[in-house]
Amino acid sequence: MINSTQLAARFRARVVEMSHAAGTAHLASSLSCMDIVAVLYHSVLRLDPLNPGWKDRDRFILSKGHAATALYAALAWKGFLTEEQLESYGRAGSLLEEHPSPKLEGVEAATGSLGHGLPCGCGIALAGHIKKEQYRTFVLMSDGECNEGSVWEASMFAAANRLGALCAFVDFNKWQATGRSREVLALDPLVDKFRAFGWEVHEIDGHDHQQILQSVQDVSPSRQKPTMVVAHTVKGKGVSFMEDDNNWHYRIPTAEEVQLAKAELGVL
Repeated sequence: MINSTQLAARFRARVVEMSHAAGTAHLASSLSCMDIVAVLYHSVLRLDPLNPGWKDRDRFILSKGHAATALYAALAWKGFLTEEQLESYGRAGSLLEEHPSPKLEGVEAATGSLGHGLPCGCGIALAGHIKKEQYRTFVLMSDGECNEGSVWEASMFAAANRLGALCAFVDFNKWQATGRSREVLALDPLVDKFRAFGWEVHEIDGHDHQQILQSVQDVSPSRQKPTMVVAHTVKGKGVSFMEDDNNWHYRIPTAEEVQLAKAELGVL
């Protein structure tokens, strides 16, 4: 069976193709979080594409909804989408929009208005806590959305309600739409802030699959603290000419660049 590292490379190649075909932006944002998405869908999330509404399924919320192609690639691999559906991304009338919608099986919440994913995750996790259910809730955020007050209100809420089945990732790629995250607002010290808000915090290399996997091992309804994973990542990771270049927040790859990227990723 394909391992999570191979899967991440495959996903990266696919989203580069999707960006080119649909003429859509935010490619580098999908690439930076792809290792997290690949590990979760390969090795962590309990899901059943034949029963997408299964009450005991784990919930995953892509709060950074502009990275929707990363989620779509994972859902297609998992069996929630057909290849034909995946190829419809960004086209008129397609359910695969530039930001995800729960009209699509496997998507738990409409996201993209930044700062909403963690509050949604808190509500879902609280419902499970009240009903004594065993599912876990995972939220993937951008570092830029940690500028939003709703993130910190939700952080206080999660700790106060002892939502041990809640785990959030910050895709800390150090960029926002218009500049470096630290220059837009004072994010640092991000790890200390979440810890002070009452979370169990792990600081990891967001491209190291073993570290990603290890960081979620203790997420459980029996825990007393929610888990925050601050994952240091590189925007555009996996494609050398896109890495740490914020122009790829908006740029769309040419056909030639698609082939160059796929060659680097070893997926042709």
